Amino acid sequence: MIDIKDLCKVYLVGDERVRALDHATLHIYPHEFVSIIGPSGSGKSTLMNIIGCLDVADAGTYLLDDLPIEAYSENELARIRNEKIGFVFQQFNLIPKLSAEENVELPLIYQKVPRAQRAERVKAALERVGLANRAKHLPTELSGGQQQRVAIARAIVTNPKLILADEPTGALDSKTSQEIIDIFHELHRQGNTIVLITHDNDVAKQAERSIRIFDGRILEVTL
Repeated sequence: MIDIKDLCKVYLVGDERVRALDHATLHIYPHEFVSIIGPSGSGKSTLMNIIGCLDVADAGTYLLDDLPIEAYSENELARIRNEKIGFVFQQFNLIPKLSAEENVELPLIYQKVPRAQRAERVKAALERVGLANRAKHLPTELSGGQQQRVAIARAIVTNPKLILADEPTGALDSKTSQEIIDIFHELHRQGNTIVLITHDNDVAKQAERSIRIFDGRILEVTL
């Protein structure tokens, strides 16, 4: 699913060159549940952006589902993101004026899915995260945990090959965080490939495999 070899990424901060990724190499197989753990500044956000086709590396290779990502244009990367990757973010990133079901529907509108099919898939996605009874509610009428469930439903409604979760429990209390992790476990049991980015060891241990990153280098893989 993900085949990364010798990825390098350097940023200019003033006059200083900061090596965010330093010859990072990793492999993630279809249907795996993997966490990538590292402290702030370790390079995990840069790695996430590259895995999610939001950025490209300066050197090295990245194959996503056998596609050579570094060879694609911005428009092609946008299409790949929309078709192959479901994103879940720490701050939910829901549109406040849209209901839960309208937020979940957005990726399908971008894909030009017919209205009737959109309605069926949105309902199914909300049911999968246990939120079908809150479909008409606005984000402000939902708790933090419920908003993250809507965000997960939005991520899975397109049936992506990969679910990429960036600190998905970072804004939640411990009880709600475990409920969200339980949803990821259920999605994994249903066959989804999940990559979870975190700085929290307890969250990282929930995955079946953990990849540790520090100073832009992949240090260890824990099975």
